[in-house]
Amino acid sequence: MSDPAELDRIELNPEDAKLVTLARAARARNSADEGAAVRDDTGRTYVATTVALPSVQLSALRAAVVIAAASGAAGLEAAAVVRSSGLIDGDDRAVVADLAAGAPIFVAGVDGVVRSAVVS
Repeated sequence: MSDPAELDRIELNPEDAKLVTLARAARARNSADEGAAVRDDTGRTYVATTVALPSVQLSALRAAVVIAAASGAAGLEAAAVVRSSGLIDGDDRAVVADLAAGAPIFVAGVDGVVRSAVVS
């Protein structure tokens, strides 16, 4: 897999804005470090927050993709993460790319404002 490229412009359509809203709500509801939402290729959405158990630690994005895959999603259209820092690591990009190489990942601050977008 090549290094993901930054998107030239951040333009959220209503469905992508909904992902940010869902991720932000999940984060707030669970008082988690981060929240994430993904949309599969049929339009269904899946949300998750950071998982921090003694035996399992997952970022919110990885958890959301795992939930989507476990629910039968064959592909993803887009993902959103709400967190205090705007950095997405390679493992988070890779898990999205497993179901959708080239899908946008929108990264928003805790205020819900999208600060960056990368492709998986």
